[in-house]
Amino acid sequence: MKFSVFQVSRRGGREKNEDRMGYCYTRESGLFVLADGMGGHPEGEVAAQLALQTVSALFQREARPVVRHSGEFLAAALMAAHQQIIRYASERAMLDTPRTTLVAAVLQQSSATWVHCGDSRLYLVRDGQLLTRTRDHSYLEQHAAGVIRLEQVNRNILFTCLGSPSKPVYDVTGPVSLQQGDKLLLCSDGLWGSLSDADIVRQLAAKPVADAVPDLVEAALRSGGAHSDNVTVVALEWETPDAFESTHGVSTDSISDGVFASTIQSGVLDTPVDDLDDAAIERSIAEINEAIRRSAARKT
Repeated sequence: MKFSVFQVSRRGGREKNEDRMGYCYTRESGLFVLADGMGGHPEGEVAAQLALQTVSALFQREARPVVRHSGEFLAAALMAAHQQIIRYASERAMLDTPRTTLVAAVLQQSSATWVHCGDSRLYLVRDGQLLTRTRDHSYLEQHAAGVIRLEQVNRNILFTCLGSPSKPVYDVTGPVSLQQGDKLLLCSDGLWGSLSDADIVRQLAAKPVADAVPDLVEAALRSGGAHSDNVTVVALEWETPDAFESTHGVSTDSISDGVFASTIQSGVLDTPVDDLDDAAIERSIAEINEAIRRSAARKT
C-alpha cells in the first residue's frame, strides 16, 4: 500500500477538546478512526479515547496482515468500544455515561469499508467529485431521507452514539473499490458544521491532503468564530505514486509480517487483547486521565 495521510485536531471556542483521531497499519491493511466525545455528558474525551484504543487493539489482533471480513470486524469493534465505555461508567457508579460518536475505515486489497455511529463523517472524493459520504444518525438526516417529519423533533439531536444506555445504531458501508488518487476524509462535526459539502470537496480535491486539511480546519474555525466547535480531521490519498518520498506519505511495501504501526495512544495495545480485561482497561484509563490532567494544567 502507498498513501499520503494528514491528521490534525484544533480546539475551537470550547473549554476542552474531546475529539480523538488516529490511524494504524500493517503491511497490507490500514485502519483510520475518529471519535468526537459528546458534550452534555461527563468525560467525553475518555469515551473518545477508549473507542480509539479498543478499535485499534482489535485491529492489531485481527490484521494478520489483513482483516478478514472487514465489515464484520468494524461492527464488532464498534460494539466492543461501546461495551468498554459502559464498563468504565459502571465501575465508577456514574449517574450518566460518557458518550462519543465514531467513524472508522479499513483500507485493504484496494477497497475501503467503513462504519459510523453518530454525526462524525467520512467523505470519499474521486476526480474532484463527491462519490459518497456517510449520513448522520440525526433527526435532520433522517428527515432528509424521508423517514420522519422534521417538525416532530429537534433537528440537531443525535438518536444514537457509543456509551448510551441503549444499543448503538450504526451503518457499515463497503467494500468500495478504490482508484489511484481517491481521497478519504474523516471529520468531526466541527468541520462540516461550518463548511458546506461543496467547500470541503472543492478544497480537498484541489490540493494534496497535507495542504488541504490544515486549510479546511482553519476555514472552519474562522467560520465558527469565537464559539467554534473543535475541529478534527484525518484524511488520506490512496495509492499516491510518490507517497514514500513525501513527508506525509506511507509506503508499506517493505513492512514485514507481524509489524504494526500506530499513531493512536497506547494502553490496551500493550497487553493481550483477547478479553480486553479490567486490568488493561484500568491502565488505559490511567494513561488517558493523566494525559487529560497534563493538558488541563497547561491551560491554567
